[in-house]
Amino acid sequence: MNITAIIINLIALIGVILAFVKNKQKALKSLKVAGKTFLRILPMTLIIVIVIGLLLGFISSDQISQFIGNQSGPFGVILVGVAGALMHIPALLAFPLGSSLLDNGASITAVAAFLTTLTMIGMITLPLEIKVLGKKMALLRNGFSFIAALLIAFIMGMLL
Repeated sequence: MNITAIIINLIALIGVILAFVKNKQKALKSLKVAGKTFLRILPMTLIIVIVIGLLLGFISSDQISQFIGNQSGPFGVILVGVAGALMHIPALLAFPLGSSLLDNGASITAVAAFLTTLTMIGMITLPLEIKVLGKKMALLRNGFSFIAALLIAFIMGMLL
């Protein structure tokens, strides 16, 4: 476990201890809610982890590097940006996936595009968004968000 994970876990543990000191009943109630939420999202999380593991098992580092590495240029960034926009993965799982992609030859720009489009674009929730915001506004928001996500990715690629 790396130092960041240790620090985050220590902060969480301190928070739980403080919650118990302040109000034991509320702390227990919140832990029960958290446990139920964890169990509710566990199947989806396991499926996503398995699919990602299989994909990384079948797709070599060379292929990842070819499609979304530094030599892929803007095409690779747009390709992974579209993939991120179409997927519906919780950010908590997306960041480890991004790290795996980096470790397997993806460029920082491509991973940044994937993560930003994943969190900024709502293709899965687009029908609901159209219902609430209207078709024109929903499409404009997603379109501008896609452009902004790609700009963010290219800036991160230049800076990092």
